[in-house]
Amino acid sequence: MRSRVGALLWRAVLAALLVCGIGLLPWLSHTDPALTVLKARSADRDATPEVLAAVRAGLGLDDGPLHLLGQWLAGLPRGDAGRSWISGADVLPGVLDALGASLLLMTVALAVAVVTAAGVSARALYLGSRRRLDGRSAGGSGSAVLAALPEFLTASVLATVVGVQWGWLPALGWYGPQWTVLPALALGLPAGAVLGRLLDDQLPAAFAEPWAQAAAARGLPGRSIARKALRRCVPGLLPNLGLFVVGLTGGSVAVEQIFDIPGLGRTTLQAAIAQDLPVLQAGALVLVVLAALATGLARLGARWLIGPALRDGALHTLHGPPPTVRRILPIAYSLLLSVVIGLGLPRDPLALDTAARLRPPSAAHPFGTDALGRDVLARVAHGALDTLLLALAISAIALTAGVLLGLLPRLSGPLVDTVNAVPPVLAALLVAAVWGSGPTTPVLAVAVVAWAPLAAHASALLRQERATVHLTATRALGAGPWYLLRSELLPAVLPPVARHALLRLPGIALALASLGFLGLGAQPPSPEWGLLLAENQPYAERAPWAVLAPATVLALLGALAVTAAGALRRPRRRRTADLDSPSELDAVELPSSPPESVRSR
Repeated sequence: MRSRVGALLWRAVLAALLVCGIGLLPWLSHTDPALTVLKARSADRDATPEVLAAVRAGLGLDDGPLHLLGQWLAGLPRGDAGRSWISGADVLPGVLDALGASLLLMTVALAVAVVTAAGVSARALYLGSRRRLDGRSAGGSGSAVLAALPEFLTASVLATVVGVQWGWLPALGWYGPQWTVLPALALGLPAGAVLGRLLDDQLPAAFAEPWAQAAAARGLPGRSIARKALRRCVPGLLPNLGLFVVGLTGGSVAVEQIFDIPGLGRTTLQAAIAQDLPVLQAGALVLVVLAALATGLARLGARWLIGPALRDGALHTLHGPPPTVRRILPIAYSLLLSVVIGLGLPRDPLALDTAARLRPPSAAHPFGTDALGRDVLARVAHGALDTLLLALAISAIALTAGVLLGLLPRLSGPLVDTVNAVPPVLAALLVAAVWGSGPTTPVLAVAVVAWAPLAAHASALLRQERATVHLTATRALGAGPWYLLRSELLPAVLPPVARHALLRLPGIALALASLGFLGLGAQPPSPEWGLLLAENQPYAERAPWAVLAPATVLALLGALAVTAAGALRRPRRRRTADLDSPSELDAVELPSSPPESVRSR
């Protein structure tokens, strides 16, 4: 009971810190909120000192940020979140309407994600039910490519082709359920591919557990065994599913912009740009509450699925050697990526040729040219250097932080929920307010949020690994906590979490460049991949090669990352004869005498 109260207090403190940090955003950024609000209200009005003074007086800015924050917090118990600085309307009804639109979109996108994850792991379930899962990865590279596709690029293609050219579904607006299909596909397909790969990573070990082998020997139907194996693996994925719920609600800014959806992510971003603090604070607080609810439901679901086994320490480990992949695939992908970079590096990515605008691929320009006549191959290759190196560095930092914080679930659980409630764009705005815009802003912003899914994954796996039979037996022999952590827990959990980090590598690379395009990092004409996609998106119909080239290279990076993850395997256990060495025996502190309860019998 005391631990639950402490967790609630820690969660409340983090939420208060987030809301206070947002409330100080205009003053941290050293900008005049009155000027920003005036431009948002009426761009044609002159910003004279008298006009700005009137705006400050009307908003109460002269009283300082602490007074405004206290006034806003005092109105929350009464259901009063203040009035918008831009429109003057009550904040709470508008935020709740935006939340309703986002929740509807999130529900449909989550259904798409679940169906996609089922499709990705269907082959592993089928082979496992037939006892033919022979250790090779059942999931193909198609899911890796799907997980690496940028959401806003998928949304643009669906809106242009399916919505406009074919006219099958509406592409713009928000007027009913059928308007949710295309944006839900853009959000749900990559998320489902990630969940499917994580599930596919655990299924072989589940089918190799003693209960599955005994059930097959007794002649139980394969479908029944597959359902039990799925139930065995799902609890380890529920924390990440809860994170996807919040990410699909507040982090779908680009998709909401493309489809003109009045969702919470778009509302929060617009409020952050216009420095409309009451709306921004209310949106962030709603996302934090949603994150807490999603995490609580995920924990209840995990407890319902395998709660007694967790309590009794009766689980078997799911983290033995993972399914191997065909070695030719990562070699082929790395060679293709190296060839693209090697051919493009000698070319000038900034050379302009207005006479060769939007030229199709040719011998002179293998990837064609963009709207300014620049060589797309050169820009893709030069952008790969900075983008890939930064993405690898951030992935390594996120992996280290995720594993370390995953070891402390009471500390990291509420912290993960709070961090995940902050969309990357909003995190970039907060970082830019403190540090200023520059090349390091996207790095810091992405690093702040990139560790959260890995920490949630590591915490869930460690919780199950601590309840395994072999760990209980090792602890009964007298092994200390440091020995268990070094020799049992970390070797079991590090490989799947590292594979998860590799799976998210393309998304980190895209997030870095996309934030630069928003003016929070590197500026044009920098050849970053996200800039290439965003710059050439308006010309997708006339020059599809300008968009497909960087998107294909990004998908190639995703396929390489996922297939190379098969090399991350748990170290083989030493044979029994090898464990008789004095060093190994000394590492396990066996009790010198039986416990008192045993001697008394």
